[in-house]
Amino acid sequence: MVSIAISFFIIIIAQSISAGFRKEIRRGVSSISGDVQITSPSMNFISEEDPISLDSTILEQIMSVPGVKDVTPAVYRVGIVKQGEDIHGIMLKGVPSSSDSLGALNVSIPARLSQMLGIAQGDEMLTYFIGDRIRVRKFIVGEVYRSALDSDDNLIAYVDIKDLQRLNGWDEDEISALEVSFADKYKSPLLINEKNTEIGVRLLEDAANRSDNMLVSTSVVQNYPQLFDWLNLIDFNVVFILILMTIVAGFNMISGLLILLFQHISTIGTLKALGMTDRAISRVFTRVSSSLVLKGMAIGNALALLFCLVQHLTHFLKLNPENYFISFVPVSVNVPLLILADLITYTAIMLLVQLPSRFISKVDPAQSVRAQ
Repeated sequence: MVSIAISFFIIIIAQSISAGFRKEIRRGVSSISGDVQITSPSMNFISEEDPISLDSTILEQIMSVPGVKDVTPAVYRVGIVKQGEDIHGIMLKGVPSSSDSLGALNVSIPARLSQMLGIAQGDEMLTYFIGDRIRVRKFIVGEVYRSALDSDDNLIAYVDIKDLQRLNGWDEDEISALEVSFADKYKSPLLINEKNTEIGVRLLEDAANRSDNMLVSTSVVQNYPQLFDWLNLIDFNVVFILILMTIVAGFNMISGLLILLFQHISTIGTLKALGMTDRAISRVFTRVSSSLVLKGMAIGNALALLFCLVQHLTHFLKLNPENYFISFVPVSVNVPLLILADLITYTAIMLLVQLPSRFISKVDPAQSVRAQ
């Protein structure tokens, strides 16, 4: 029972961590660029060249695609932040302001940048922009946020979209990109790519009716293929762990049942002598095995869910974001998947348990009773 409890504990933890990574990383990359990003073919975030026009017709066509939840305009500009003797490159993203932290010349910076440069909320952040000429802006840090992708390669600071439009000399309807977000049930890589293709077709149809404003769409799966490949590898590892732990628990149950059979061989002989069939005796031992498996499953599930709750609330298990993209071990309990994993594992163990039950048919009542 202890072995089975440990096996179920490991299975549920592995499944929850895998689901946690998928949820956190997909949420992180979607917050950076949306599920689909629409830009000009010659997108340039270093200078003020090649904006796209915010066209109501295009917005209507995109919103008419099934599964589209929201379309957000954004302006991007690469900058260099200087704080004392320290400098660091950063991507500034202008979004429509919805909070006080993104007022005029206010900036929301990632915690990683705050730690590296010693910038805190309320401090000034001197930022240089390289283009046809060097421009300087003095932002005020309105918020320090913790990013799901907390590494040096994913430093994005958020500002009011109007600040970057003024910096680039753009009109209010000129932006760098349109970012499309899908409903949760369309967040799988396959569906994201399918929707990206559908949006791309509509953009081509729109371009055929006008001579300017050619646009292209790119999915988050195409922009961050290494992340989604890594998630697929984690999913493969979870399947491998599930199979391995099922086999381990199954064979431990087989050995335990064999010991149980050997300990009660005289009882089996007596029951057979009294006319009880092999199948009926086998059902008795199967019920005993089922009870042990269910108790172990309940204990393993309870401990796993407790672990997931504590980790979700405290993040006491940390990770190196340079290697794992996020700074803590994420967990997400998917109840339907948890029940499915329990059912598959329980069924597999009970099928394996039928193997030692065949030993009952080999017991000779005369010899076993005589031995007793």
